Amino acid sequence: MRKSITVAGIAAACALAGGALYGTGTAGADAPTAKVTAEPYNIGKLVGDIKSYYGATQDADGTWRADPHSAYADDLARIEARAKKDIAKAAEQARHHRAKPAVVFDIDDTLLLSLDYEVRTNYVYNGATWAAYVAEADRPAVFGTPDLITYARSKGVEVFYNSGLTEAQRDAAVANLKKVGINTDFDARHLYLKNADDPPAYLSGCATAGAWKCTTVQYKSGTRKHIESLGYDIVGDFGDQQSDLDGGYADKTYKFPNPTYFVG
Repeated sequence: MRKSITVAGIAAACALAGGALYGTGTAGADAPTAKVTAEPYNIGKLVGDIKSYYGATQDADGTWRADPHSAYADDLARIEARAKKDIAKAAEQARHHRAKPAVVFDIDDTLLLSLDYEVRTNYVYNGATWAAYVAEADRPAVFGTPDLITYARSKGVEVFYNSGLTEAQRDAAVANLKKVGINTDFDARHLYLKNADDPPAYLSGCATAGAWKCTTVQYKSGTRKHIESLGYDIVGDFGDQQSDLDGGYADKTYKFPNPTYFVG
């Protein structure tokens, strides 16, 4: 479930503030079970810090953009440089063992940046406005990711997508990915989206027609397990949420930064 910054961001805010929000106390007749030891980090200040991290500014059309020279961009560049080294090594090993290496990417804020939506909605998620935003198919690429995918393919590594977007959003997702220069196979065998009306058999433990009960981890790891059942070795799994990466079925995982929301 996606949670807005007003809920999930508090934990990150406390880390930024440099201290724990609560200390454990001893319960008693007159004693609370916990006591406040520091004033919580101010949400307005946190929002300012997030904008600064992205180097967020508005262009002439009023769209919020991240700065390619921001701390956010620097963090991405370090992660992607390490990933390229790992991919090259894994691809070389795969050639010797006649294996089929693959990488798996989440889409939202892993390949397509939704910073403009987050800022304009004050970091509060709404299903209807989010769906309309995705349908515009006009999000910019997360810095460096089109090149990273091109690099993986140049090494003979198959590229898959494992997204929380719905099957109904497939056309918009494909159009947006192509728009930012990501041109790979986007058929149902490579691009996996949530389909609550007709979930795949490999998710039968948590999803049946019309009754989707999969957590993000169950859905994402179950899909990776399916990809590996096709004969691939997932050498890298990329996501902006820990729930994109947990659950196994990947040799290595790469967590992209995202301080704007939390998906559990």
